[in-house]
Amino acid sequence: MVSVEVLSVALRRLAVPGMTAKALRAALREKHPEASKKAIVRAAFLALIEAQSQDGQSGGCSVEALHGFALAERASGDDGPMMLSPRRRRQQRH
Repeated sequence: MVSVEVLSVALRRLAVPGMTAKALRAALREKHPEASKKAIVRAAFLALIEAQSQDGQSGGCSVEALHGFALAERASGDDGPMMLSPRRRRQQRH
Protein backbone atom coordinates (compact mmCIF):
# COMPACT_ATOMS: atom_id res chain seq x y z
CA MET A 1 0.00 0.00 0.00
CA VAL A 2 1.25 3.44 -0.90
CA SER A 3 1.70 5.93 1.92
CA VAL A 4 -0.26 9.14 2.07
CA GLU A 5 2.97 11.17 1.94
CA VAL A 6 4.03 9.56 -1.35
CA LEU A 7 0.59 10.20 -2.85
CA SER A 8 0.73 13.79 -1.59
CA VAL A 9 4.02 14.43 -3.37
CA ALA A 10 2.64 12.88 -6.56
CA LEU A 11 -0.50 15.02 -6.37
CA ARG A 12 1.54 18.19 -5.93
CA ARG A 13 3.58 17.32 -9.02
CA LEU A 14 0.54 16.41 -11.13
CA ALA A 15 -1.82 19.26 -10.20
CA VAL A 16 -2.00 22.13 -12.67
CA PRO A 17 -4.41 25.07 -12.85
CA GLY A 18 -7.68 24.19 -14.56
CA MET A 19 -7.26 20.43 -14.13
CA THR A 20 -10.47 18.61 -13.31
CA ALA A 21 -10.77 16.20 -10.40
CA LYS A 22 -11.40 13.33 -12.79
CA ALA A 23 -8.23 14.07 -14.79
CA LEU A 24 -6.16 14.43 -11.62
CA ARG A 25 -7.47 11.13 -10.25
CA ALA A 26 -6.75 9.38 -13.56
CA ALA A 27 -3.20 10.74 -13.69
CA LEU A 28 -2.56 9.62 -10.12
CA ARG A 29 -4.05 6.17 -10.77
CA GLU A 30 -1.60 5.73 -13.66
CA LYS A 31 1.34 6.22 -11.30
CA HIS A 32 -0.16 4.47 -8.25
CA PRO A 33 -2.90 2.00 -9.31
CA GLU A 34 -3.02 0.32 -5.89
CA ALA A 35 -3.93 3.53 -4.03
CA SER A 36 -7.35 3.53 -2.38
CA LYS A 37 -9.78 6.39 -2.81
CA LYS A 38 -9.59 7.15 0.91
CA ALA A 39 -5.79 7.41 0.77
CA ILE A 40 -6.00 9.67 -2.30
CA VAL A 41 -8.41 12.05 -0.57
CA ARG A 42 -6.22 12.18 2.54
CA ALA A 43 -3.19 12.83 0.36
CA ALA A 44 -5.01 15.67 -1.40
CA PHE A 45 -5.77 17.35 1.92
CA LEU A 46 -2.17 16.79 3.07
CA ALA A 47 -0.83 18.31 -0.16
CA LEU A 48 -3.16 21.26 0.31
CA ILE A 49 -1.99 21.82 3.88
CA GLU A 50 1.67 21.51 2.92
CA ALA A 51 1.23 23.89 -0.02
CA GLN A 52 -0.40 26.48 2.24
CA SER A 53 2.31 26.12 4.89
CA GLN A 54 5.05 26.90 2.37
CA ASP A 55 3.77 30.49 2.08
CA GLY A 56 3.11 30.53 -1.63
CA GLN A 57 6.22 28.61 -2.63
CA SER A 58 4.29 25.54 -3.78
CA GLY A 59 6.67 24.59 -6.59
CA GLY A 60 4.13 24.40 -9.42
CA CYS A 61 1.31 23.04 -7.31
CA SER A 62 -2.11 24.52 -7.89
CA VAL A 63 -3.72 24.98 -4.50
CA GLU A 64 -7.10 25.65 -6.13
CA ALA A 65 -6.93 22.40 -8.13
CA LEU A 66 -6.01 20.38 -5.03
CA HIS A 67 -8.68 22.05 -2.93
CA GLY A 68 -11.37 21.42 -5.51
CA PHE A 69 -10.26 17.81 -5.95
CA ALA A 70 -10.18 17.08 -2.23
CA LEU A 71 -13.61 18.56 -1.65
CA ALA A 72 -15.17 16.91 -4.71
CA GLU A 73 -13.83 13.47 -3.79
CA ARG A 74 -14.80 13.81 -0.15
CA ALA A 75 -18.31 14.97 -1.00
CA SER A 76 -18.88 12.26 -3.61
CA GLY A 77 -18.78 9.52 -0.98
CA ASP A 78 -21.00 11.32 1.49
CA ASP A 79 -24.74 10.75 1.58
CA GLY A 80 -25.45 14.37 2.38
CA PRO A 81 -26.32 16.05 5.63
CA MET A 82 -27.51 13.72 8.34
CA MET A 83 -31.12 14.25 9.32
CA LEU A 84 -32.28 13.48 12.82
CA SER A 85 -35.77 12.13 13.22
CA PRO A 86 -37.94 13.17 16.13
CA ARG A 87 -37.46 11.05 19.20
CA ARG A 88 -40.09 8.39 19.63
CA ARG A 89 -41.64 7.86 22.99
CA ARG A 90 -41.68 4.42 24.40
CA GLN A 91 -45.10 2.95 24.85
CA GLN A 92 -45.93 2.32 28.45
CA ARG A 93 -47.34 -1.00 29.51
CA HIS A 94 -50.18 -1.03 31.98
